Amino acid sequence: MAMVAQQHRESSSGSITKHLDSSGKYVRYTAEQVEALERVYAECPKPSSLRRQQLIRECHILSNIEPKQIKVWFQNRRCREKQRKESSRLQTVNRKLSAMNKLLMEENDRLQKQVSQLVCENGYMRQQLQSVSAATTDVSCESVVTTPQHSLRDANNPAGLLPIAEETLAEFLSKATGTAVDWVPMPGMKPGPDSVGIFAISHSCSGVAARACGLVSLEPTKIADILKDRPSWFRDCRNVEVITMFPAGNGGTVELLYTQIYAPTTLAPARDFWTLRYTTTLDNGSLVVCERSLSGNGPGPNPTAASQFVRAQMLPSGYLIRPCDGGGSIIHIVDHLNLEAWSAPEILRPLYESSKVVAQKMTIAALRYARQLAQETSGEVVYGLGRQPAVLRTFSQRLCRGFNDAINGFGDDGWSMLSSDGAEDVIVAVNSRKNLATTSIPLSPLGGVLCAKASMLLQNVPPAVLVRFLREHRSEWADFNVDAFVASALKSCPYTYPGMRPTRFTGSQIIMPLGHTIEHEEMLEVIRLEGHSIGQEDAFMPRDIHLLQMCSGTDENAVGACSELVFAPIDEMFPDDAPLLPSGFRIIPLESKSGDAQDTLNAHRTLDLASSLEVGPATNSTTGDAASCYSARSVLTIAFQFPFEDNLQDNVATMARQYVRSVVSSVQRVAMAISPTGMNPTLGAKLSPGSPEAVTLSHWICQSYSYHMGTELLRADSSGDESVLKNLWQHQDAILCCSLKSLPVFIFANKAGLDMLETTLVALQDISLDKIFDESGRKVLLSEFAKIMEQGFACLPGGICMSTMGRHISYEQAIAWKVFASSEENAVHCLAFSFINWSFV
Repeated sequence: MAMVAQQHRESSSGSITKHLDSSGKYVRYTAEQVEALERVYAECPKPSSLRRQQLIRECHILSNIEPKQIKVWFQNRRCREKQRKESSRLQTVNRKLSAMNKLLMEENDRLQKQVSQLVCENGYMRQQLQSVSAATTDVSCESVVTTPQHSLRDANNPAGLLPIAEETLAEFLSKATGTAVDWVPMPGMKPGPDSVGIFAISHSCSGVAARACGLVSLEPTKIADILKDRPSWFRDCRNVEVITMFPAGNGGTVELLYTQIYAPTTLAPARDFWTLRYTTTLDNGSLVVCERSLSGNGPGPNPTAASQFVRAQMLPSGYLIRPCDGGGSIIHIVDHLNLEAWSAPEILRPLYESSKVVAQKMTIAALRYARQLAQETSGEVVYGLGRQPAVLRTFSQRLCRGFNDAINGFGDDGWSMLSSDGAEDVIVAVNSRKNLATTSIPLSPLGGVLCAKASMLLQNVPPAVLVRFLREHRSEWADFNVDAFVASALKSCPYTYPGMRPTRFTGSQIIMPLGHTIEHEEMLEVIRLEGHSIGQEDAFMPRDIHLLQMCSGTDENAVGACSELVFAPIDEMFPDDAPLLPSGFRIIPLESKSGDAQDTLNAHRTLDLASSLEVGPATNSTTGDAASCYSARSVLTIAFQFPFEDNLQDNVATMARQYVRSVVSSVQRVAMAISPTGMNPTLGAKLSPGSPEAVTLSHWICQSYSYHMGTELLRADSSGDESVLKNLWQHQDAILCCSLKSLPVFIFANKAGLDMLETTLVALQDISLDKIFDESGRKVLLSEFAKIMEQGFACLPGGICMSTMGRHISYEQAIAWKVFASSEENAVHCLAFSFINWSFV
């Protein structure tokens, strides 16, 4: 033991190259002996005793060495390898800490300059306030960067572009390392040796802006190439087209770009940009890629497609990449945009006015993507099922792009709208040019793809919690037979279509991870849904369905992050070029720029009265900030795609509408179940710009009732707008409104009405008026309908109706009246019914 310990001590000073001979003297290993031992070590670092003895017998150059000495050599070799790895790890950590320390010192210097600037501005403002002069001086405390507008006409003049490029460079650097923008730390993001970087958002400036800086273990030119490829990391980027490129000084380039950005929901148009991008190298060796918008109304390369976009503005933004001592680069990223929030519905404008959303979608995403590629290059990332990182990234990008294409439905991609079935809650678009057939997977001819999509407002439902529930409890909202129908498009043999034969879903799903990003903000996985055949003749045939699924935004602490669950059916042994037909959910948090969420909420256009009401006990205004701040809203967008054959388009469209409505209803139940304690979840119907406001509709109902019946529907003290709305919602009688169409369907119900029909506000739109009455009730309604339309109202005798769950309901009397959309009697908006003293039989 003493000899082994002695040799261990000597191994630290190079004794791994020596051994004891038979006389007890140290003898240096020959080069051939070391080479032989190293070959064995490469195959097996810890060989057994039998393996060492076999090595001595088979390798004659080791025959003069004792087995015990061979064992000591391998012990020392493993120790040296461990020390080498630990030394390398400590050097890497030291480089990261040094780079982070440098970043923090630079950030501290920038903050000191900002403090000095604010002190000077404060002193100047005090002098102005104390001045006796009556003249007013317009001094703004906001850190606004004045951005001169440069016309697209300059693009035809290379000499005219260079001054614009130099001006853009100066303004970008003042934001990246200076005090041109008042930066404040991004909530929830703390810098440290294990963090991605340092993140900040603008406090008060024109537009929305975000900033990031961090260390990436790649060379500057490699990082610049990665970040220039914007569609690869910015999931909302549809296309970037280089229109013109000119050489500039220092080996740089000036480019004119046209960029298209997807709309995140079905409720707002997409955005596009005309920008100038300048790439150059500074005197200190730093590489800069900066960009800014050029003014003008150029339609883009495709004038027809440009009509679907709103022209947005990019203020000086870009990337500052500095080489770091010891390898790698320090990168500064600035994104400064004006997304023209005026063009979106008022309820969605916070989405375009939030710097936190820009930070999560663009700034942080860019830095994370660069770091991800750096770790993949170094071999630090391990993925499952034998897939290469680039292949998995491509799958993830294809899922997001296909989902975005379905939500936006651009005409130049072949999408067109189908006529509505009378309700406006679900939009159905068709793409006859989109075919999933490939040369490797022969399919029956497809007529194309249908997409059924809907958007709704969520309140008091954490997006991260909801998307986690949807991921883990698929059986709560999904229909196995619909999954089987879509999956059948990927099968080459009709006998393997799960949807062609009766199949029972066991309710079990197995999640098989494929990969994830470095901070687990996005996961890629394969889902196996277990199904069994009902028929005896093929009971042993597999009926499982496989889905490729991407889940992101599951961290509740990620402020401004979007939560997504996107999936597509795949074959069990899906190839790298497997066709994908993505469907899924996207939940985007809405945060008012002014922080006054309630005023914005009351201003939106929707038939959902509950979304404008504070149902339940009043909340104490002095409660903690966490509770008041989390009275948050978000927009849920659902899009499901279905393949169809030419002769089945109408049937598939009907099925798609019904399925998406059932999913919406299921999501509503889930949202109510997972809402935090003490908060009342609220889901709104589709935010249709043509729908009246909830407050306005409540006034129409009450005023029309008073006009026809000569008495008030509500108490006399219901004078204010909110009071009318709240009292109507909480009225003891069941009040329902239905449309005046060939097939009247319900468009609104108060709380008692929803309880009576045992339904929800979203599912209410699937119920037609005739379905709730029995045979005698329908006869009475038919006989009184002409009277209602002629004199404006009718009193129906008591009777029996039915809930959506099939339960019988008795009511003492029902009153029906026409609801006028204005003071004019001819503007009839809908029919209203009030069921008095109802109860379940």
